[in-house]
Amino acid sequence: MAFSSKTHTSFAFSILFLFYLCTSTFAATDTISRIQPLSGNTTAISKDGNFELGFFSPGNNGNFYVGIWFRTISIRTVIWVANRDAPVSSASSPELKISEDGNLVLSNSLGASKWSSNSTRYLSSSTIAILHDNGNLILRDQDNSHNVFWQSFDHPTDTVLSGQWFGMNKITGEYQNRVSWKDQEDPSPGPFSFHADQITLSQYVSLWNRSKVYWRSGNWTGKAFTSIPGMPVKSEYRYDLINNTSELKFRWTTMDVSKITRIILSINGQLQRHTWSHDSEQWIQEWSLPAAMCDVYSVCGPFGVCKTGFRPVSSRRWDHGAWSQGCERETNILCADSNKPTDRKQDDAFLKITSIKISRNPILVKVQSMEECRSICLNNCTCTAYALINYCNVWNGELRDLKELSNGNTDGFDVYVRLAATDPLIQDHEKPARHARRIMLLVVPSSVFMVLCAIAVIYQIFQRMTSTQKASTSDVSLIVYDYSILRHCTNNFSHKLGQGSFGSVFRGLLPGSKPIAVKKLQGMRQGEKQFQTEVRALGRIHHTNLVHLVGFCLRGAERLLVYDFMVNGSLDSHLFGDMNILDWNTRFQVILGVAKGLNYLHDECLECIIHCDIKPENVLLDADFSPKVADFGLAKLMDRNYSRALTTMRGTIGYLAPEWIGGLPITPKADVYSYGMMLFEIISGRRNTELMENGSASYFPVWAAMKISKGGICEILDHRLHDANFQELERACKVACSCIQDNEAHRPTMQQIVQILQGNQDVDLAPVPLFLQGLVEGEYSSSSIHNITAE
Repeated sequence: MAFSSKTHTSFAFSILFLFYLCTSTFAATDTISRIQPLSGNTTAISKDGNFELGFFSPGNNGNFYVGIWFRTISIRTVIWVANRDAPVSSASSPELKISEDGNLVLSNSLGASKWSSNSTRYLSSSTIAILHDNGNLILRDQDNSHNVFWQSFDHPTDTVLSGQWFGMNKITGEYQNRVSWKDQEDPSPGPFSFHADQITLSQYVSLWNRSKVYWRSGNWTGKAFTSIPGMPVKSEYRYDLINNTSELKFRWTTMDVSKITRIILSINGQLQRHTWSHDSEQWIQEWSLPAAMCDVYSVCGPFGVCKTGFRPVSSRRWDHGAWSQGCERETNILCADSNKPTDRKQDDAFLKITSIKISRNPILVKVQSMEECRSICLNNCTCTAYALINYCNVWNGELRDLKELSNGNTDGFDVYVRLAATDPLIQDHEKPARHARRIMLLVVPSSVFMVLCAIAVIYQIFQRMTSTQKASTSDVSLIVYDYSILRHCTNNFSHKLGQGSFGSVFRGLLPGSKPIAVKKLQGMRQGEKQFQTEVRALGRIHHTNLVHLVGFCLRGAERLLVYDFMVNGSLDSHLFGDMNILDWNTRFQVILGVAKGLNYLHDECLECIIHCDIKPENVLLDADFSPKVADFGLAKLMDRNYSRALTTMRGTIGYLAPEWIGGLPITPKADVYSYGMMLFEIISGRRNTELMENGSASYFPVWAAMKISKGGICEILDHRLHDANFQELERACKVACSCIQDNEAHRPTMQQIVQILQGNQDVDLAPVPLFLQGLVEGEYSSSSIHNITAE
């Protein structure tokens, strides 16, 4: 048989690699003791040769670290680093040893400690460190293997292995935290981390800068985390979760012991599962979470789209695929000295970047034109960029979380990023024209001058009596309305649109024929200053699926809010009233739009806003039947006991989550429950409180959930609809059943709901909740449910 030269080379490498393994295993030990430290090129090797512990230099730049890596594969892959933020300058002089107090310590050539296990437990005089075949380095009593003082599995870096528990102690608050490397050659802590959610205590989250959550695992269903694809069906892995009052911890275990696999938090913030291929001798990536890298917050750092006029902060890291440090201007902006005014900033130009998903939380200013928006940014030296999207969006300081979208994506906008006047790349024709300042003197007869003055005085008096004024806030253009103006434009509040949970709504018409909706709030207890603060916070919220707050009015104890008028009214009038019947396509767009709006309130505002009263009456439709969630944030304005108030509010029977009734803490999952109950109504065109006469009376959601669980999805579709997309209908039905689970931990988040509805994430059919099953089986009477919900 003939061999190619490539085959000869591969065969020779394999023989040498096996020889290295055999000789190294024979010479090495798996133990570090007081009389046997680790230094130089010596390593510790686990008993069966799976893992190796020693010094390594990932970038060959003179920085050395103590790490553990896989030993049976041809590519050195480090799974744990001791001194990741305190490298030593060589591998020969430093020592990894057992110290006098029994800790595992790394000392440099001068004897100074660079890293320590820092165990606070009482340590034995016979302490040793042993590298196990699962990759865990354990510090224990030599004479008692069960007396473990410290282990590397409790202090992961960026990697978790098969069989490794990962979670938190709910009593002490201690938790394992995975932190990404800065780049492939620098294991020091990067900006991305992953650990147990310390708020819900029921899931895991990925964070940027230890503060901004950008991905959630979802809650445990008993078989899988809801946001991790393929978990329940992957038979080659076993999953274990412990979640009780004292701890939350999770592990996965490969059923095939010969399979080499790991889950890492990558340098760009994605959680990734990698499996080693013995055939191709490389790591194969099975999945990444979040799936789209651009869903990682600030993955490209500040000014992350390195266009003309910008350069990477670190070219080396950028070239290695680690972009979190972002970009910087080629030429810095020169701000004017307050003691030496200058017009130099007037020469600054703006780089237009098209089809961008904008950074969050800009300052919003009401303007009349693009030029006015540009001027606002130009006259503020700290202004970084601007965009005109209904309002003038202005960003100061670093511009983060930009996402360049693909061609044809309608979600993108044009953003204008500031470049310095002295940047050599700015051409003369790009600079704004510098207009000469002229002073014009107008000479008029004194009699005409007197008439003009009189007109000006009358005009100002009229303005004070009838006009509106901008709210005194620097970051939002809300309008403070005079009560008499609102009374006049609503014809003394005579055209009532409806009665909501927080007050009555009236139609009005401002001068210029602009229609508005005016809500008179009921039961307000807040003072004027607190009310204005809260309302201005709501005024900063802008989303295509949320009703736009225009302004407000204060008069004595009265509080009024002014909104844009929605010409097609509320959703309930189209589902249950005499309005036009909505076709399936419109209904599904409403279902998806409301989910996006709630996801924005829950996860994308400066602070989470729980709506507390999701129902068709609070979903309004614009001229294009695009849904707009109304009354968001109003629960926060009401100075009273929310749970008591909401259980007595009109129109909420059939939407309240069980935790309201049980007096449990209220989280965004209460909105999820209400959203699910509303889905049944949108799909069917029936009220949730409707009785189904099928031998024994039961409420429609009970009947619908039972039908869906038995595969009768089409049976709950509104009989007035002649056609529907079955895939969309099926996803909507599955979402509805998932949302109404008794235990909030079993409900999806709004972010997951959006992904499911868009077909980007699968969801199993949830069981009929026990409480609803009790209704069907007669365990609870319909009258008792009325009493619980409405009393």
